[in-house]
Amino acid sequence: MSELHVVHEGARDAPPLLLLHGSGASGASWRPMVAALAARHHVIVVDLPGCGQSPPAPSYAVPAQAGQVAALLDGLGLRRLAVAGHSSGGYVATALAEQRADLVRSITLISCGPSLDALLPQPLILRALLSPPLGPLLWSRRSDAMIRKGLCATAVRPIDVPDDLVADLRGTGYRTFRTVLRRNAEYITARGVPERLAAVRVPLLVIFGAADPRWEPASAQRYAALPDTRVELLPGVGHLPMLEAPEATSRLLLQFTAAATL
Repeated sequence: MSELHVVHEGARDAPPLLLLHGSGASGASWRPMVAALAARHHVIVVDLPGCGQSPPAPSYAVPAQAGQVAALLDGLGLRRLAVAGHSSGGYVATALAEQRADLVRSITLISCGPSLDALLPQPLILRALLSPPLGPLLWSRRSDAMIRKGLCATAVRPIDVPDDLVADLRGTGYRTFRTVLRRNAEYITARGVPERLAAVRVPLLVIFGAADPRWEPASAQRYAALPDTRVELLPGVGHLPMLEAPEATSRLLLQFTAAATL
């Protein structure tokens, strides 16, 4: 099994916090939040299989991705982490808790759709990039400007897209991205995220942009019935709270992780 690319920030003896990015992105998507989080945590930022600087994997099934993350954490000797996942990174966080309860102290889900029926019609530029016959052709010819435009299509506020995130997105192949999306859909079709987490029973924070154009924002309330769960909606924020509202998102996450370690 190929090793995942990982970046460490903050003191190694601080409480560990694992950050998992969304579909086709990379750990660079967390960049605006890392400094604030690293002031209190040993932050572990992972590029998931086939994304960023991590090599391709034999399988992009969500449980298989979680298995690779678990192997990484075992190799680092880490246990009882706070885990935060953006969008489909939340599915990997959930699968990690399903497989290895010893590794997960708490979960934060950011813009993480609970089930496929909460998915909204996608922006035109994303449909063009992801759908044949134009998708494969456009994908191979994406400029940096087109990549930034695709990211901004799921945001509501103006965002400053890190250059290394653009470079990482350029390195993700069309077939890999399409496969990741299919495997994500399979995971939440088999069983919704709230139902999965009901069986896991760990402290949960759910953060949604109140204007998310990718997932129905009201679907965040489906998590509210779970025990030991807090749901927060960020006004005027879209699908990318880490880039649109990094200060507010960091503050919520730090408040939650501090309480969850008591």
